[in-house]
Amino acid sequence: MFNLQYLLTLIPAALIAISFHEMCHGFAAYLLGDRTAQYNGRLSLNPLSHIDPLGFLCMVLFRFGWAKPVPVNPRNFKNPKVGMALTAFAGPLSNFVLAFAALFAYVAIVLSRPGRFLMALATFLMILGELSVGLGIFNLLPIPPLDGSKIMFMFLPNKAVRWFYNYEGYIRLALLLGLYFGLFDSVIGLGRTAMLNGIYSVIFKMCMAVGLI
Repeated sequence: MFNLQYLLTLIPAALIAISFHEMCHGFAAYLLGDRTAQYNGRLSLNPLSHIDPLGFLCMVLFRFGWAKPVPVNPRNFKNPKVGMALTAFAGPLSNFVLAFAALFAYVAIVLSRPGRFLMALATFLMILGELSVGLGIFNLLPIPPLDGSKIMFMFLPNKAVRWFYNYEGYIRLALLLGLYFGLFDSVIGLGRTAMLNGIYSVIFKMCMAVGLI
């Protein structure tokens, strides 16, 4: 159950995490020579350019979800499989970078013994950081249409990749059912916990080095 205050904090955090994730997909493709995302207006932090209603609902309910796929033309890459894998990985990587920045700011604010306004900001940053980690870990699962599948495709023969694309609709349905029944909770939870522990460990070491602790 969500209380209203938490929900009002969670929704903008989810919008930021998803929009940053998708924009970084498009920017990675752009750097690798494909401007399809740019031509379709996807090099933007505007949530309206990226949000998939069902994926956003899952983000709010389960703390992980997805957005509208960024259009990419692999023919524009020197090596299509590698280009697609790097473009896919840019999304989760961006979430981990965003999470580190948000959680570093959160810890710094809390250590400064803030007033009510700054404490509210710190709470938002904590939710943004932890939500962003969850989104990144979830998208690394090697299940179509998630980013992890496109990374996996780099190592598979073309025949196997075509099989996954032919049955992507059924696999997407299985993914939704798995989310509903919590089949991925333990895997995502372990990955999320490990990533958060690593991020907080680095942050506290940095804070100690500069004398904040």
